[in-house]
Amino acid sequence: MTPTDTRSSSRLGDTRLTRTSTAHVTGERTEVTSQRSRALVGAAVRASRAWAAVGAGLRVFAAWCKATIRPAGALVLAAVTAGLGAGVVFGWVEAMVAGVAALVLLLLGVPFLLHARAYEVALALGHERVVAGSAVSATVTVRNSGSRIALPGRIDVPVGAGLVEFAVPLLRAGAVSEQALELPPQPRGIVRIGPATTVRTDPIGLLRREHAFDDVHDLYVHPRTVAVPSTSAGLIRDLDGAPTRRLVDADMSFHAIREYAPGDARRQIHWKSTAKTGRLMVRQYEESRRSRMAVVLGLAEAEYASPSEFELAVSAAASLALRAVHDARDLDIVVGAEIPRVVRGRLRAIRHISAASPRAALDGFSGVDALANTMAFPDVCRLTAEANEQLSIAVMVTGSRVGLARLRQAALAFPVDAALIAVVCDERAHPRSQVVGSLTVITVGTLDDLAGLLLRGSAS
Repeated sequence: MTPTDTRSSSRLGDTRLTRTSTAHVTGERTEVTSQRSRALVGAAVRASRAWAAVGAGLRVFAAWCKATIRPAGALVLAAVTAGLGAGVVFGWVEAMVAGVAALVLLLLGVPFLLHARAYEVALALGHERVVAGSAVSATVTVRNSGSRIALPGRIDVPVGAGLVEFAVPLLRAGAVSEQALELPPQPRGIVRIGPATTVRTDPIGLLRREHAFDDVHDLYVHPRTVAVPSTSAGLIRDLDGAPTRRLVDADMSFHAIREYAPGDARRQIHWKSTAKTGRLMVRQYEESRRSRMAVVLGLAEAEYASPSEFELAVSAAASLALRAVHDARDLDIVVGAEIPRVVRGRLRAIRHISAASPRAALDGFSGVDALANTMAFPDVCRLTAEANEQLSIAVMVTGSRVGLARLRQAALAFPVDAALIAVVCDERAHPRSQVVGSLTVITVGTLDDLAGLLLRGSAS
């Protein structure tokens, strides 16, 4: 190898060595940069999680402060902050004393909030179903389930939109206190009673702590009803059915005898007539149809002059439906349904109330409310007739703002041979009864007028 080749090899080796070293240094820098990136990403993730935890903690603390600190307590807390701050910064002894005194008041109120969940509260109603205007009795049993003495407190029991509160005395561990409550009379509706809530507060009213239990009851306040005679206005109990003009081959109401036709059942052959005429003769019957009754109640607010008039209509409809249920009639109780304003005029809907038992019917009437967005009364009657074509008696109950023309329009929706009765509730009108074609219109001013007018109509 010549000196020239040796120098060339030496330079080539140096070059390779330099390239190798450079590549090795670049890899280290890349690895160091990657480690720093991962560390920064990890730190950012941990910081984000910590910030989220701090935010959640602050929200919980804010909710606790909002539920615990009363307005008077907020003023005292502001006095603590301002007094101590002014005393430390400006050296005002009076401000420091005021701040310390306010802080002592807050600290003295804290023990009164302890053991707020040491109670076991049971709420029991004397009756779960009452008539509108009747008083309701309830019993609240409070037991100290803790191992220490529970300081005196208060329990609030929500009753619909109202609130009933009573004091709980000091209770030893395991002691029980029973309180009888007389709830105020409730209007018709479904009233939610509960949950009972324990309330603890300091004597000054700076702090407050509440704990609600899960015991909730629904009180069904039924409408007032009157006894309606079962024989009034054609409301006659028929167990065997009423014959119609349609002739059939088998039923209960015998009509006539006709000549045998291919396909007639042999059991319908009348053998005595066959022997006399020498030809096969079969029996023919009138189809018996068990009468089905419908009680239709309009719920549109515009059809009633006042809320008391609407309550009168609900009571009248409930009285008629209750009589029909007691008479074991086939009954449909139909009321209007709420329709969203955006689809009003394009959607038709009615709602059926269960008539399986008197209790079920009255429970359904308890949940009936006047609606601003619903179908007009003639449309409710039309949809009722379309839902059941076998109606033989229809009773329409509505308010004073539905005129006679609209009542006649509503009556046209029902079958021609159906007995139609309209009960118009008008507190300002005198009770009266009039017949307009096939429609009997009864106007009542009070609920007691209903039974008298129906009884007078049946007698006539």
